[in-house]
This record gives sequence, C-alpha cells and structure tokens, in this order.
Amino acid sequence: MLCDKGNGVASQFGLVFRLPDDLRGLYSSFGIDLERFNGDDSWALPMPGRFILNQKGVVLSADVNPDYTIRPEPGDIVEILKAR
Repeated sequence: MLCDKGNGVASQFGLVFRLPDDLRGLYSSFGIDLERFNGDDSWALPMPGRFILNQKGVVLSADVNPDYTIRPEPGDIVEILKAR
C-alpha cells in the first residue's frame, strides 16, 4: 500500500488533476476542505488507481479510471495475485 501525501508519485504518472474554480466552490459548500485534508492549497486530487507490482518493482497489473466511482473488484485483485 502506498500513501502518497502531496500526490508526488501520482503526479509522476500523470494521474493528478486540479479542481476548477466552480468545483472548488461546490466542494466547499459541502464542507469538503481539501486544503486541510491534503495539507496544501493545490486543490489537486489523484485519480484512483490500483497497481500490482512484483518484488522487483515491475508493474504486473494497472487499473486507473478518472471516474472515482468505478473501482476494481476485490475478487479480481485476489485472482491477479493468485496468478502471479
């Protein structure tokens, strides 16, 4: 598991997007304080992704979707791990 505070790794892979002003206002109206949560004022979010690497750091499987509601099924991840 990777904790990517500041989105450094996600930025290296081009997986970070900045919220436009209208969405900043919408997020704020719902009480979502990204500045406090992220620890900076970038208003940037990473796209959710799942990457499976082997012990040598080789990517065996990757799944990224800009729609945060679409996530890999846990069972699919288990099957990928079993196959390796």
